[in-house]
Amino acid sequence: MFKRKVYNQLKQWKEEYAPRYACLLEGARRVGKTTVAVEFAKNEYESYILIDFADIIPSLLDVFSDISNRDIFFLKLQAETGIQLIERKSVIIFDEIQFFPKARQAIKYLVKDGRYDYIETGSLISIKKNVKDILIPSEEHRIKVYPMDYEEFLWATGKSPEILRVGYKSNSAMGNSLNTKLMRDFRIYMAIGGMPQAVERYLETNNLEKVDEVKREILALYGEDLKKIDPSGRLSDIYASVPAQLALKKKRFVITKATGKRKTGKDEERLFDLIDSGIVLPCYNVSAPSIALAQERKTEDFKLYLSDIGLFVSIIFRSDADIYRKLLSDKLPANLGYLYENAVAQALTSVGRKLYFHSWKKEESTHSYEIDFILSSSSKIIPIEVKSSSVRNHESMIAFCDKYSSIVGRRILFSQKDLGKDGPIELKPIYMLPFFLEEIS
Repeated sequence: MFKRKVYNQLKQWKEEYAPRYACLLEGARRVGKTTVAVEFAKNEYESYILIDFADIIPSLLDVFSDISNRDIFFLKLQAETGIQLIERKSVIIFDEIQFFPKARQAIKYLVKDGRYDYIETGSLISIKKNVKDILIPSEEHRIKVYPMDYEEFLWATGKSPEILRVGYKSNSAMGNSLNTKLMRDFRIYMAIGGMPQAVERYLETNNLEKVDEVKREILALYGEDLKKIDPSGRLSDIYASVPAQLALKKKRFVITKATGKRKTGKDEERLFDLIDSGIVLPCYNVSAPSIALAQERKTEDFKLYLSDIGLFVSIIFRSDADIYRKLLSDKLPANLGYLYENAVAQALTSVGRKLYFHSWKKEESTHSYEIDFILSSSSKIIPIEVKSSSVRNHESMIAFCDKYSSIVGRRILFSQKDLGKDGPIELKPIYMLPFFLEEIS
């Protein structure tokens, strides 16, 4: 198994919350929820039972028909699985719990019993949809699981991120040769993404075309899931439209551009379903930036990013067979800032940051200024711009900082360029984003 940061979150749950709370690992499909749950169970408990509700035999499912007598329930469970449970030293994993909501309801009573710990895994949208007629337990400690971030990707590929961390903390330029190499490493991550199966195929084959096959399988799976939710296909159209709308530099996501049809009330519901699935990341425009960004967001004015940059690459360049060579050799057209924007959006989300941006009209002009992302930190806000190539044009950043000077703290520009400064603007290579986020957490 790959080293995942969520493992430490599970350890914290076991130390601080169990047995009073079960742990619910929730996230999009194929991000590694089950794998990390099983690995944690193997390492941190003397025994465990894994119950996969997506592939369960009738006799095992029948065990859950009556849990009122916990002694009998646990006896049946052990007999059916052939695994001995040890009080306070065993964990039971309810995998794909969305397929059997009554097991999730039972968590309330199993946790109260206190003999064993419980880990649930489930896909976000199905968990939220399949709750009709059940009592949702309050005894759940929720942990979000995301695709692998860049630091996890470096661990998986046998590279230490420490040189980047030390370089970031020293705030010294890496030098042209080293920066070029480190940027190429980051573009490999962009090409592959953070879906564990894609990373595994890369390590097995060192062949990006083989990796692309895995990513397209995942995209096909997502498509099937979306059609189960919305057989009309409009939800799938909305998802597939996300990279294209970013590529066209749309200031906000437009549903009618995705569906090619007039907007309906049902489309709003579809959009919320898509966001709930965890496979897209909403980034909301804030009307008046402040440290209380959530209070200033415009709920109808947002962009969408994909939850995984590797899937983004596979969708946006599906007809370009040479895309991976171009990406790795930095031969893509210069105006591809949206690729790097999506990578930043994914990184911010993976550390629990909500996504916000700000755009406003230029005076006496039909054009607008725009800041790609805004973070709050202590009593200040941090504007972030993302560029793929040139870092000389800071028009939006300068105008923003002039307008909101009383609450602006640091101002950051991420690009492919080396560490540096341009007046008060900090220039940072995008591969150092994880360490910037560590610093302001």
